[in-house]
Amino acid sequence: MELDLIDVQFDLWSIKPRELEEAFEDPFAVRFLPDSERDDGATRFYALGRTVADRYLFFAFSTDGKTARVVAAREMSESERKFYDRKYAEFR
Repeated sequence: MELDLIDVQFDLWSIKPRELEEAFEDPFAVRFLPDSERDDGATRFYALGRTVADRYLFFAFSTDGKTARVVAAREMSESERKFYDRKYAEFR
């Protein structure tokens, strides 16, 4: 799936596009079910992922099945990080 980072509404200086790609492709990323149906046919998901440099990111994205458009991204909160670590331990 292609990642669309054009015209994002968050600071790409604090979170680099490469980091978003790494977190998005994290094989242990936790993706949550879509929040609701939208009129444009896209589906919005929330995810927790980790980069190669061990940075923990929360991000929200919408997808039409071909392209994923990141809507928001930030560092995980402490509780989100603990949740991610628990899920990661289950897979290992």
